[in-house]
Amino acid sequence: MTALDRLERVGEFTSKYFVLWVLIASAAALYSPAAFTPISEYITPLLGVIMLGMGLTLTPDDFKRIVERPRDVLIGAAAQWLVMPTLAYALVVALGLPWEVGIGLILVGAAPGGTASNVMTYLGRGDVALSVTITTVTTIAAPLVMPAWIVALAGEQISVTFAQLSETIIWVVLVPVVAGLVLRLLLDRYAPTAAKVGLSVFPAISVVAIVAIVAAVVGLNVENILTAGALVVVAVVLHNGLGLGAGYGVGKLTGMAEDRARACAFEVGLQNSGLAVALATAFFDPIAALIPALFSVWHNVSGPALATLFTRIDGEPISEYEASVGAD
Repeated sequence: MTALDRLERVGEFTSKYFVLWVLIASAAALYSPAAFTPISEYITPLLGVIMLGMGLTLTPDDFKRIVERPRDVLIGAAAQWLVMPTLAYALVVALGLPWEVGIGLILVGAAPGGTASNVMTYLGRGDVALSVTITTVTTIAAPLVMPAWIVALAGEQISVTFAQLSETIIWVVLVPVVAGLVLRLLLDRYAPTAAKVGLSVFPAISVVAIVAIVAAVVGLNVENILTAGALVVVAVVLHNGLGLGAGYGVGKLTGMAEDRARACAFEVGLQNSGLAVALATAFFDPIAALIPALFSVWHNVSGPALATLFTRIDGEPISEYEASVGAD
């Protein structure tokens, strides 16, 4: 076995048990929050590392697909942009969540699609190319779309401006993604072996970064988590579940093929909750990061569950290798 094969095995193993790592880290943070709260100072750069990894997975073909198949890409992106923010606001109002907590749900709703959606689309026998393209489009548009929704839905409750949010998203999301894309192009051309190593290593690095972010947020919100009550959990589960269902419904109603409708379901329902955590900790009270952190855990449970349901509908069991899960 070569060194590259070993790195790939490490990446697969780390991703496969992602939910387990999150649960272990969360439990440890509940038990000893002081050991994890210092990580909160590094949430933004950790997210930048994750987005750099996303950029490394992109190729020019991903952007060609936007031109080749604009209809389904635009439908999926528009559904993600419209469904999740409006659902978030409706749930905050309907459940009577305090604004300092509810702003976290709005941040999740306004966030772009997460990389977990691409993995779950693959597991659920969906159109992976469409999923990657929609994630790319919503991520690139995030510096404009996300602040616009946050200001529109919570403007009276917050003091942060559109410009402040947009600038942060550009530096945390757009710059690392573009840097990763450029680095991938250079490595593919001049150092293909290094490119393979990077693609093998970064899944594990991304998992470690997400786990660290979730643990930090849990450590900051121990008392809030223990006293949060059922409403917060209900908000997260409903937001995610309704998003998955709405995404699939939009795909079918607009005449998408089954595999594309599945991709739309995962793109709408699975958000870049890591970005929501970063903005919550940067601009709001630490409790605002509670819902995004819980969403990070929950959508990595619901996503594989839906993917497994799709494969059972197809009559094809999910393989052990394909049971690997990823995170945003």
